[in-house]
Amino acid sequence: MKRILLIFCSISLLILLTGCWNRKELNELAIVVGLAIDKIDDEYLITVQVVNPGQIAAKEGGNGKVPVVVYQDKGDTFFEAIRRITTVSPRKLYFSHLRFLVYGEELAREGIGESIDSLTRDQELRTDFYITVAKGRRGGDILKVLTELEKIPVNQLYDSLEASQKAWAPTITITLDQLISELISDGMDAKLTGIIITGDEAEGEALENVQRTVPRTRLKYQDIGIFKGDRLVGWLNEAESKGLNEALGNVKSTVIEVPCPEKGIAAIELVRTKSDIKTVLLKDKPKGIVQYEAEANVGNVQCRTLDLTNPQTIRDLEIKTENDIKRNIRATLKLSQKDFNADIFGFGEALHRSNPDYWKKIKNNWKPQYYKNLPVDLNIKVKIRRIGTIKNSPYNKIQKE
Repeated sequence: MKRILLIFCSISLLILLTGCWNRKELNELAIVVGLAIDKIDDEYLITVQVVNPGQIAAKEGGNGKVPVVVYQDKGDTFFEAIRRITTVSPRKLYFSHLRFLVYGEELAREGIGESIDSLTRDQELRTDFYITVAKGRRGGDILKVLTELEKIPVNQLYDSLEASQKAWAPTITITLDQLISELISDGMDAKLTGIIITGDEAEGEALENVQRTVPRTRLKYQDIGIFKGDRLVGWLNEAESKGLNEALGNVKSTVIEVPCPEKGIAAIELVRTKSDIKTVLLKDKPKGIVQYEAEANVGNVQCRTLDLTNPQTIRDLEIKTENDIKRNIRATLKLSQKDFNADIFGFGEALHRSNPDYWKKIKNNWKPQYYKNLPVDLNIKVKIRRIGTIKNSPYNKIQKE
């Protein structure tokens, strides 16, 4: 009896097993690594960069084919445009390996909210891809340009965005989760890095472009776009973009050039930084505070006379570096408060954390009434730890001879 019962239970369990009902064979998929979203009239224009697996796996030199294929089509909705691409692609698009999304500037100024819904609703999509805006052009143009160091252009764009934020700091890496968090927040406005095409766009699509030591067409990150709600409202230049990243604590390392006492400049390398944004209440009125600390090295000296053995010289360089950081942050603050009224620093979020009850009372009027006139104190401290393997530059002696 027990054996019959065991057999019956086993058969019942087997019936419940569905097997690999949703399996996806690799040779049936087009692996999408790059996605661009644009708008033409009232239709979405979707561009995808798909890996050409045969060319990627080919030995050095390959067979003269490009490593990726770009497909493009239009539709009334984002989802429809994606499905229309199957009329030209021999395989179904697979988005689980997406690494890079670029919006056209026209669509970004109109609003990206509708596309965000589609991106978050798709169960295939991970959220760790980077998002940017094509400055002054369509996003689809960006995905057509081949790059020189990586076979897959999107991989170079992904790595370059990370490297530029860590080593130079005028760009910002934003993933889908981060973007959504900022878009729905009452106390933080969104921002995305801009990307441009330098050189001849048409030549960038040809394989010959990357067979030169100096390609005629390149992709370059430039400036940070400010959003108000889900709409792009303006751009920060390079210095303002660095100021934003310095205040937000996104700077891992960067270089700041300061003037010498006489003629020339010195380059100060920031190597470790720490930043904290606070909003406190003083007499029932909010006040912002940016606390910024950095360790630095003397990276380069191009001065006629600069005695690095003198402690006062080091302190003068520290003060000039602090003032440069203050100027950048002040310029960005002025632009975000007076011109765009967009809280890209997150002072509202900081107030929400420190005084949630007060925030509940004023959050609906935060940007139109409070942020616009918010006083902000900048507490910037830079400490130069190392001056390099030499003390004073040979350049000093060369100039005197």
